[in-house]
This record gives sequence, structure tokens and C-alpha cells, in this order.
Amino acid sequence: MKKMKEVERPRLLTEERRRAILSMVDRHGSALISDLSRQFGVSSVTIRADINSLCDKELLMRSHGGAFRRSDVVLDAPLEVKASLHHEEKVRIAQAAAALVKEGEIILLDSGTTTLEVSRAIAARNLPRLTAITNALDIAAELASHPRIDVIMIGGLMRHISRSFVGPQAEKMLAGLHVDHLFLGVDALEPNIGPSTPDVLEAEANAAMIRIARSVTVVTDASKIGRRSLCIIAAISSVHRIITDRSIQPEHRDKLIAKGVEVVIV
Repeated sequence: MKKMKEVERPRLLTEERRRAILSMVDRHGSALISDLSRQFGVSSVTIRADINSLCDKELLMRSHGGAFRRSDVVLDAPLEVKASLHHEEKVRIAQAAAALVKEGEIILLDSGTTTLEVSRAIAARNLPRLTAITNALDIAAELASHPRIDVIMIGGLMRHISRSFVGPQAEKMLAGLHVDHLFLGVDALEPNIGPSTPDVLEAEANAAMIRIARSVTVVTDASKIGRRSLCIIAAISSVHRIITDRSIQPEHRDKLIAKGVEVVIV
């Protein structure tokens, strides 16, 4: 009698596996190659290649037999890299943000992978009338195919790493506007200080956005809360609401609430 061939369990695609490895290391601080190999059902050679790739992108640091989380000081990274991190959380955050928008309102969307998801979730609601302002090429392109949404594009100097427009021209254009909602993506947010970003021009553009907004909602996965980047955007008192995921640390949540910030956890 012939022995039946064992059915192999489905393996994750390379990018999905690497995204999962990043999430695991982010949660636990480090991971061993041997543990990751068992977790994903692939060889240690494959996991080592995954870690090498993530280290080459400066997302992880190599350690003996594994990898560990990089410094809590946040550096700039291309959108393609950021898009691979915490994707499921970003989708949930985006849906909660989109639910805040009402027909006829004027919204402002900062650049970033989370705000891109917010733009998609808002478009999916198919509101009869809406005006969307953005300095992000990706978001403008996403909304361009929705005839019920009037899109205003902020111009200026383009930052290639984020495909967003910043600088004096962008700030001057923003100064002449007023919006109901600002959805702000951040690279880091320290509860006692406020949101921050690695680029000074991005920080100045974001600060200009905050000044013209009736309501400011920061949309960010919890891995960025409690961290600090180079340039402070604004004081935490400028933020009305933060929408984040369930992995937010209780002490961070409590500090934000104590500062008068509404914390929405999805």
C-alpha cells in the first residue's frame, strides 16, 4: 500500500512573511532565526535572507542567531517600506477615521501610508459631496477617480521619499484655507510632547495644517506612540483625537487621556 504524501501547509508569500517578522520583532523586541523558522515553516536559510533584507532596509538590526528592533529614535523611510508595516492595523484605523466624515465637509489629508488608507476608506463611503485637500501625490491620485470628491492639491517642493509637497509655497497655500478635519499621519508621537517627523519641512507643513483645522485627528499604529523623531510638529494640546490599534501601551493611553486627547482604539 502506497503511503499518502503529506499535504504541506500553505506558506506565506515573501513580503507577507517579512511583514509578519517585522511585527513580531516590534512586539517582542527581538526574535531568533530558529523560532521564526518554526513559526513560518521555512528553512533557517530563508529566514536569514528575510532578516538580511529587512536589515538592508534599516528596519531591523542583526543579532547573533536572529534580529532585534532598531533604536526608538525614528528615521525617515520610503513609503514602500512603511506600507509593509502594520497594514491590518492601518486599515482598521482608516475605517474608524472615515466614519467621522460627514457629507459636505472639507477634509485635509497629510501624506503617509495610514492617511492613504484613510483616503480609500473615505472614498468607499461614496458621500454625495466632499472636498479633500492633500499635499500627497498618492492620495490625490487615489481620489482623482471619484467624481463626487472635489480634490485640491497643495503644491510646493516635492519630497521624493514621501511623494509629498512641502516648503514655503505649500505653507502659503495652506494659510488661505480652512478645513473641518485634518487627518495627520505621524512618524512618532510622545504623549508628553506631541507628534514628530524626521524632516523639518514636513514638520512645518504639518504645523500649518494643524493651524487651519477645526478638528485634528492623528492616525497612527501603536508602535509609533512613545517614540520621538527629529522635528516636533506641534504640542500634544493641538491634537484632539488619536485613532490607534489595540497594542497601545496602557501608560501611553492614560497619559494621552490626561492631556485631554480622545483616544480611539480599534
